[in-house]
Amino acid sequence: MASRGRRPELQGPPELYYDKNEARKYVRNSRMIDVQIKMTGRALELLCVPEDKPCYVLDIGCGTGLSGDYLSDEGHYWVGIDISPAMLDEALDRETQGDVILGDMGQGIPFKPGTFDACISISAVQWLCNANKKSDIPARRLYCFFSSLYSVLVRGGRAVLQLYPENSEQLELITTQATRAGFTGGVVVDYPNSAKAKKFYLCLFSGPSASLPEGLSEDTEEEKPAESTFTAGSGVYRRHVLAVNLGKLWGLSSQFSSLI
Repeated sequence: MASRGRRPELQGPPELYYDKNEARKYVRNSRMIDVQIKMTGRALELLCVPEDKPCYVLDIGCGTGLSGDYLSDEGHYWVGIDISPAMLDEALDRETQGDVILGDMGQGIPFKPGTFDACISISAVQWLCNANKKSDIPARRLYCFFSSLYSVLVRGGRAVLQLYPENSEQLELITTQATRAGFTGGVVVDYPNSAKAKKFYLCLFSGPSASLPEGLSEDTEEEKPAESTFTAGSGVYRRHVLAVNLGKLWGLSSQFSSLI
């Protein structure tokens, strides 16, 4: 049995971790529901989609459909994909307005090119950084995910992926594969000085590089919110850390330097 307090993705494959008991928590635990809704709202805000135009949104790791409910309330249409049958069963029992499918994002997103206007994901991408069997190669699964995501978005479409990276090396692994797949964008960190409230959002652009939104901070005068941007092109990878380097975010002494 996994020890209490360990990160969920270290306790086994997601399709096994998110069983019927975990799925019930996501529809009955008011605190979990509140956190999920708040992160979804923030992800939608970072997408910068037109307020007066309904969008067709892909929800990666849709779970029980809580994020989808928020998207529906905001006037958008959505499709969700998740690897857990138990979570999707709860979504169907709740009669969510979007369509949901069973699938492993590490094996690619099974939709035609240019299907979606935008994409959100809440607390899912970090699961791809773990190998649950010998054939699982995290870098390969991440690249398969990001390259297929790049394909299914319309040209100029955006994705905002909230995630819980374990450390700066894992975050670099994720952003490197996103860049290889063709995305530009960066990481927005809300409340970087708070152990509990700090949240990471990977903001991706499937077209020309755009201005990266600012992170939220309780005290913007003392220290600017943390942002990390990257651009892709001609096999050259560049990262610039603005205001606070990733090493500092993790409490490390090493400098997160630019790669050129």
